[in-house]
Amino acid sequence: MEEPLIRYEGVEIKQQELTVLRNVDLEVRKGEFLYVMGKVGSGKSSFLKTVYAELPVVAGKATVMGYDLRKIRQKHVPALRKKLGIVFQDFRLLTDRSVYDNLYFVLRATGWKEKVQINRRIEDVLKLVGMENKGYKFPNELSGGEQQRIVIARAVLNSPALILADEPTGNLDPDTGRRIVELLHSISKRGTAVIMTTHNPAWIQEYPGIMLRCQDHLLSVFPAKDAAEKSESPASFSESAATSEEAAGSNGVGQAETGA
Repeated sequence: MEEPLIRYEGVEIKQQELTVLRNVDLEVRKGEFLYVMGKVGSGKSSFLKTVYAELPVVAGKATVMGYDLRKIRQKHVPALRKKLGIVFQDFRLLTDRSVYDNLYFVLRATGWKEKVQINRRIEDVLKLVGMENKGYKFPNELSGGEQQRIVIARAVLNSPALILADEPTGNLDPDTGRRIVELLHSISKRGTAVIMTTHNPAWIQEYPGIMLRCQDHLLSVFPAKDAAEKSESPASFSESAATSEEAAGSNGVGQAETGA
């Protein structure tokens, strides 16, 4: 059996000396799709940050793509991140450059040199996300759903084994969000593992995956039947999430209309 892409054993994660998650035990393998749910400030984004070495693992054993996160040196972090794809809720596209130039910039920054190969790769990823005719557009000329598709295209440029998607549907209407989740699932079926944080428990009913929950400083498997109950009564879930908005939050690295 292949080694897992992620292996956490007894991991502890802190933010400014405060324990966010403890005793995290997790393995993520090729092609798996994982949802991470929890209230704002429960540790979802902090967990993702440890995966791409933005936040240190302070205790336990943690390996990602063969890198020991307890021992990784800063000079090796770019090499780790090159093996990952990261999808942000707030897009983080370069607004003064076209879609093509956004993707070109990433490829050149990650070592691509041949113009023909660069153009072919950009064409491939734009076709994958259904945006093959939008390369000349600037971000402000795209809808929210279209921008998120470009962000996903950017994330898969270097054929990562793992994609981290931090609330990728958070700024989108339900129909557009559904198409984004469907796109991420189609990428997962090609063999890329996907970890997606979300507040919406209904996604697992339409697009099955492994459900994890951040609660009481623990990251644990969330039973599918419980997710179904939550999705049938979204108001109660939304109320609990809204209440926690007052508590805390975390940011990532680093629309007028909607549509996909």
